Amino acid sequence: MEIFWLILGAIIILSGLIGAIFPGIPGPVTSYIGLLICLLSEHFIISSEALITMGIIAAVITVIDYLIPVYGTKKFGGTRAGVIGSIIGLIAGIFFLPGIGIIIGPFVGAFIGEMLAGSRSDKALKAAFGSFIGFIAGTFMKLIYTLVVIYYFVAGLV
Repeated sequence: MEIFWLILGAIIILSGLIGAIFPGIPGPVTSYIGLLICLLSEHFIISSEALITMGIIAAVITVIDYLIPVYGTKKFGGTRAGVIGSIIGLIAGIFFLPGIGIIIGPFVGAFIGEMLAGSRSDKALKAAFGSFIGFIAGTFMKLIYTLVVIYYFVAGLV
């Protein structure tokens, strides 16, 4: 049974890696759950401090991942309408296009928001591009976190 928990934990950690790259699976949280499952085996050791820290970081990255496209929209010159459009697009994308919607939704929402506010199409496209850059930044954060979880998994094997 000990090996079962390690294999199951490893599979879930790797699922988190996939989720860090492809939308739809919350990568950091999934990887963290994999670490927790590994604790059920006597062949895995990790300090309480590391485990708590990794849990907090997983939660923070998950929240930031939803906010960063909005920040990117604003940073690339988006107005309040573009930011609101990005948020609405994110929510709509999650529900109506699971997986890919988290990429397309904020981009389209920011563009439509800017256009409805009377922005020129080039400015609206720039704001939408900021939303996409935010998505890429979020993906990078999730990927780094998940690779750290994989490191802790390998280092914790006894």
